[in-house]
Amino acid sequence: MSCNASKFVPENKYLLESVKVESDNKELNPAMLQAYVRQKANSKWFSIFKIPLGTYSLAGRDSAKWLNRTLKNIGEKPVVYDTIMADRSVNDLTTAMRNMGYMHATAQIKTKIRGHKIKAIYLLHPGEPYYISSIKYDIKDSVIAKLLVNKNMRSPFKAKLASGSRFTVDELNAERKNITSFLLDNGYYKFHKDYIIFSADSARNSKDINLVLHLLPYRVTSASPDTLHPCYTINKINFLSGDTVRIHLRNSVLRYSTALQEGKPYKSSALQNTYNKFARLQAVRFTNISFREHPDTTLLDCDIQLSTNKPNTLSFQPEGTNTAGDLGAAASLTWENRNLFRGSELFSIQLRGAFEAIKGLEGYQNQNYEEYNIESKLQFPRFLAPFLSNAFKQRSNATSELSLNYNLQNRPEFHRRIFSAAWRYKWNEPRHHLSYRVDLLDLNYVYMPWISATFKHDYLDSVSNRNAILRYNYEDLFIMKIGAGITYNDGINVVRANVETAGNILNGLSRAFGFKKNSNGQYTLFNIAYAQYAKFDFDFTHLLRFDNSNSLAMHLGFGLAWPYGNSTILPFEKRYFSGGANSVRGWSVRELGPGSFKGTDGRIDFINQTGDMKLDMNLEYRTSLFWKFDGAAFIDAGNIWTLRNYAEQPGGQFKINEFYKQIAMAYGVGLRLNFSYFIIRFDMAMKAINPAYETEKEHYAIFHPNLSRDFDFHFAVGLPF
Repeated sequence: MSCNASKFVPENKYLLESVKVESDNKELNPAMLQAYVRQKANSKWFSIFKIPLGTYSLAGRDSAKWLNRTLKNIGEKPVVYDTIMADRSVNDLTTAMRNMGYMHATAQIKTKIRGHKIKAIYLLHPGEPYYISSIKYDIKDSVIAKLLVNKNMRSPFKAKLASGSRFTVDELNAERKNITSFLLDNGYYKFHKDYIIFSADSARNSKDINLVLHLLPYRVTSASPDTLHPCYTINKINFLSGDTVRIHLRNSVLRYSTALQEGKPYKSSALQNTYNKFARLQAVRFTNISFREHPDTTLLDCDIQLSTNKPNTLSFQPEGTNTAGDLGAAASLTWENRNLFRGSELFSIQLRGAFEAIKGLEGYQNQNYEEYNIESKLQFPRFLAPFLSNAFKQRSNATSELSLNYNLQNRPEFHRRIFSAAWRYKWNEPRHHLSYRVDLLDLNYVYMPWISATFKHDYLDSVSNRNAILRYNYEDLFIMKIGAGITYNDGINVVRANVETAGNILNGLSRAFGFKKNSNGQYTLFNIAYAQYAKFDFDFTHLLRFDNSNSLAMHLGFGLAWPYGNSTILPFEKRYFSGGANSVRGWSVRELGPGSFKGTDGRIDFINQTGDMKLDMNLEYRTSLFWKFDGAAFIDAGNIWTLRNYAEQPGGQFKINEFYKQIAMAYGVGLRLNFSYFIIRFDMAMKAINPAYETEKEHYAIFHPNLSRDFDFHFAVGLPF
């Protein structure tokens, strides 16, 4: 392909085949400096194949032809080696190394020519790094000097530079930013980092730097005399409407969302916090904050201009569904009010209906599935709880949410009704990339008004099918749980941890007040057995970027749940399942596990193929293809297990000396349509190792692939992890 591309390379020029950056100092990672190379070679799919260049090369020279224009548009033009860009890259690499403390660093370029192609190799010679020996301060403002360096005042300022640390431009800039942020947070409204400069001196033949930090005095103009930097105080805060109508928010909400305070020093962090708080209000479209100086004083008037959204919206969303091959359709209608009590409370009601045509059922009067759902939410943009101080509530960026939901399911086998109610809190710490969720109270009531005689006879009442898991999941049930979750996301690493427990409070009350027990020995509330369990989930994803087009995503997921006390089996909704678009993709949803369990009578059994423990391990190589298309190649591994030995799931119990033999594996490729704000995903996977096997060939499917037996296709929205 690259040979064909040479027809688009001018005479006496070369196609840039590859670019490398190498260092003769092991302490310096050359990958860190790749970004300073101005000219890169043509992109590769999966870091191997130059398919975009090959596509471009297939085009002819006649641009009037539609085929030639199309091939060039979806392909990638050959990168022609540019000596000027190469020289600039050498200079940029040298400057970058010196900014990193390698004061005598140099760089050079070597090229290897073969035919019409050229390889560029940038060689880095960083030398020895320099270190800070001492730091002195020259501050031309007596008040600021006391804030920064007077140790007797116990100033909250914490210097970042220290003797013995590496001498780098990044460290110096970080200290300038550190001092500037501190002063802007202590009333110095007009201070900026250009007032801070450094001078450095090193002895001959020494790698030690003596550093002096200079903080320059304030000047109104370049011709004005030196003075102290002015320290400003907030005088008055005014709320203005950005629309022709008045602001439809209570005054208390406006004050609650304003971190700036009248009579207090100007604080840049309070300004940003104010922007953040108003941005979280659903009723506010945008915010603009400006300051006005009082003449000949250090007083500031603050004007907060707000533009509000329309309070009511109505949306309609159709859906297409595919559950294990059963096709269906759904539609939802949602009404939202963004300012219910004039406090930017978000109130929503969603109505949803779904229909699915079920195939393969025999002996049932109705062959279709219907579901109707009504869900309402009321979200408050603040922390609503007793015994909390107003100062804490104002510092917090939490939201409080009340939700009510009623779900009606009519299947050929049974009818199910689920009522749920929850009160939860959510908040985040953007500076630390953290978000939190606390489910203070979450109630679920599952009611089974009707079960078909056929289903009862075949699965629930038959002597040959005494399945405790099945029976438990078709009985009325009450779940009262509390839970919490934390998420860390810095764009490279994503860590999620969730924990929840149910039934402990009710169990304590049952024992204290002697609640009634049912025939199974379970305590009941309103004649309904309640669930008792503990559940923990952990999820970790790391993204390793090779360049702008290629990355490797590594994922580990683990979950563990234990029924105890009033329960011997987890509720069906809380049990784990494996397979599907976000798990081990060689299997469909609920087709894998637990352990080496082969299903009921060799058939897939969506009830029995669930467990109390889950393990997912995934590697996915992602690459940009062309236009909006991305590609992926992946390897998945994992399974689920039960913690107790259930007769209905032979081979499903977790055993420390056997579980590793029951880890399923799959491999495959994927195509993604990436529109940035959402991704449509198509994944094609093959089984590699099947723990539920009948024959050796089925067990090691990777060596004996069978398309009809081992292939699975998944359609999904969003990335798998």
